[in-house]
Amino acid sequence: MRLHPITLCVMLLVSTLSHATVSLAGDAPAKAHRTLQPDAHDIARNKAVARRVYEEGLSQGKFEVPYTDGFVGHGGATTFTHADGMAEAKGWRSAFPDLNVSVDLIIAEGDLVSVRWTARGTNTGSGNGLPATGKRVEVNGTTIFRFVDGAIAEEWTAGNSLSLLRQLGLMPPLATGAAKTR
Repeated sequence: MRLHPITLCVMLLVSTLSHATVSLAGDAPAKAHRTLQPDAHDIARNKAVARRVYEEGLSQGKFEVPYTDGFVGHGGATTFTHADGMAEAKGWRSAFPDLNVSVDLIIAEGDLVSVRWTARGTNTGSGNGLPATGKRVEVNGTTIFRFVDGAIAEEWTAGNSLSLLRQLGLMPPLATGAAKTR
């Protein structure tokens, strides 16, 4: 079974949300090109937009967050477009119709916003290559967004996809005595 590298972002982003997503991180944000330093108003606006990815997009299916035309997402060893990210986000909503992604922590500096998120839902549908299992899951991850003029220009997402697959019964459980991941 092949899962697209996002986010639970992007889920469950699993990017972010955009896309969330469920993947290992790709390129480091330090490679991102920096423009003028945002002021406090810009930083607050960027944090609010990032929060909407999870609270409106992934949790409610309202995908109205602004992205730049040249948006690039990074998940694992691959990159993805805005259209790819939106398709994956909608796939998560299809696989988990009751998907709720909470923002646990949000930190911003300059044009970057980092979000620590937790996704919860019941896998009663199919999407993103997952069959409906009827199982309830909880997965967490981190997404870093880079903003340009209030729109998301770039995203890096890392989510606990191994835990997701184990909770769905699609991977063998940990060996007895091994530490459990969440």
